[in-house]
Formats: sequence, C-alpha cells, structure tokens
Amino acid sequence: MYYFIKILMKLALHAYHKKIEVHGLENVPKDKPVLFLPNHQSALLDVLLIVVACNRKPFFLTRSDVFGKPLLDAIFRYFRMIPIYRLRDGKDKLSKNDMIFDACADVLRDKEALVMFPEANHNLKRRVRPLSKGFTRILFRAKNKYPDLDIHLVPVGLNYKDATNFPDEVAIYYGKSIPLNAHYDSEDIIASTNRVKTLVSDCLKELTTHVASETEYDKVIRFLDGAGADYLRPREVNTMISNYAEANSKIQHKKPKRKSVAVQTVLVLLNAPVFLLWKGIMKPKVWEPEFTGTLRFATAIIGFLIYYTLLFIVLYFYSGLALALGIVVALFVCNWILVKYLSPF
Repeated sequence: MYYFIKILMKLALHAYHKKIEVHGLENVPKDKPVLFLPNHQSALLDVLLIVVACNRKPFFLTRSDVFGKPLLDAIFRYFRMIPIYRLRDGKDKLSKNDMIFDACADVLRDKEALVMFPEANHNLKRRVRPLSKGFTRILFRAKNKYPDLDIHLVPVGLNYKDATNFPDEVAIYYGKSIPLNAHYDSEDIIASTNRVKTLVSDCLKELTTHVASETEYDKVIRFLDGAGADYLRPREVNTMISNYAEANSKIQHKKPKRKSVAVQTVLVLLNAPVFLLWKGIMKPKVWEPEFTGTLRFATAIIGFLIYYTLLFIVLYFYSGLALALGIVVALFVCNWILVKYLSPF
C-alpha cells in the first residue's frame, strides 16, 4: 500500500508541476543510516518531493499540532511521520521530545532514513537561515546509544522557480553524504555541534540560492529576476549574487516572458469547477504564503479526483463505458500537456 500511494503521489506531483528535476541521487547511501537535511520553503510540498524521490523509504519529523486524533495519528504513523514538539506547542510538551529523540536514534540504528528540516521553520525567502541544533541532538543521541553507528548526513537543496505560482518548477539537489563519525567528538559535544551545523549550512548554501544580505535582499532578488536568473540552477545563481555589485551596473535586464493567455484560458475552461474551488474557496483561506503551494496541491488532488469521478459517472450513463473512460483519460492527458507548456499565473 505504501509504495502504491507513493507512485500515485509521484504522478500527482509531476502532473501539478511544470517540471521536476532531481540531481545527485547517487550521493544517497542505500545501506546506511541516513539523515536528510533539506532547506525548508514550501511547507508539506518539501516533504512530499523528497519522499517520492530519494531512493529510500524515510521517516520524517512533523510538527506535533497535526497529531491528536486517533484515526489521523494511525495514518500519519503508517506513513512514517514522527511528531516533534516546539516551544509554541507549550513548555510542558517539550519534555516529550526526549522520547522522540530516542525513537529517532532507534530508526537510525535500524539503518533507516530520516528527514528533518534543520532550519526548524519555513520561509519563502531565497536564503539558508541559521540552523537549529535540534538535528544534532538527534544525531548525538543516536551516537551515545549506539557508538558504532555509521550515520551519514545528506544535505538537500530544494529550489523552486516561484513557490506561490502555478504551475511551478522545482529542482532537488542531493549533496554528497557527510559521514558523521569524521566530525563527531564525544568528548566535546559543543564543538561537534558547531562543526556539524557549519558544515551542513555551508553545503545547503551551495545546493540552493542563498542571498546572505538581509538589507540588500530585495534589491538582489530584483537584480536576479531582471537578469533572468534560473533558480533551478543554484550554483549559477549564487555566482551571479557574488558578482552582484559589478554585474548590476552592466546587466541588460531581460523582459519577462509573456504569459500564454490562450493556454491559460483553455486550461481554466476545461477544469472550471476545480479552478473555482481554488480561487473562490481555498485560496482566501491560505494563512501563510509558504502554505500556498501545499494547499493548492491538496485542492488539486481532491478537486480533480471528484471532478474526474463525477464526469466519468455522468458520461457513463449517457454515453457508455468506452466513451466515458476515453474522455476522462483524454482530459487528464490534455491537462498534463497544458501544464508543461503553461507560464505561471
């Protein structure tokens, strides 16, 4: 069941995105305990993109406030979700993390993979934020319980073209694995913590676009957008950023591409019920920009499932099985093609 749903989710993600690129899968160890450490920009979409394309069957740490109902808890645990408690969940609940850290140590003992966002929060800005030491606590707890563990850290760069627009493009870069043993000293935990955090942060700054300056951030982004920066190529974009002062005086800003209005119109007309559901009901309920992509993706999955099902039923009663099935499949294929050639809107 897990792998069947994983295949369906991968298909849904590719249908939703204009392009998904995955680089560096050869860097993911297949027979060692692994901690994936991605940057965090687009809420649940970040998790899903890694889960369906990491060559492992990972557990992943999830904010605890989504847990609490028995049925949902059972579903979450089936899909290897582990709750993690934050200060905002209440000081009295932070003590539960001790049990969670032990559970994560056992996951790594079993040579499984774990996904954790080291920034400990999400933000759409193209910057690697300061890393929390929470992930090092899990690593060092595992080493303390199981000293012989050969844990590998895999930094992951998630690079969205524009996470708030549809259809978006994304490139996922898996960095070279980092053997924890080479950077861990059980006699000096503080130094080990700082060393591992710095190493992972430096790797993430190469695997995703990193605009270090807070005061110049908006200017740098305007410069990059005007220069036609391809955010799916973080190394190239970071080179542009490093040359920002000189390049900004010489660059000839590119005109933005015109949106394919005709393609947009066809897509909207063919799928009017789903677009109305998103625009009229769901989009106004987005509480943070970082959740835009996640909520729109969830709306698309549920909306199109209902839309295709109802369309099939109506056509089946009026035209028979063959025509009903043919039209629904043709609509799916048509939507797939339109999304691949559509400019974001």
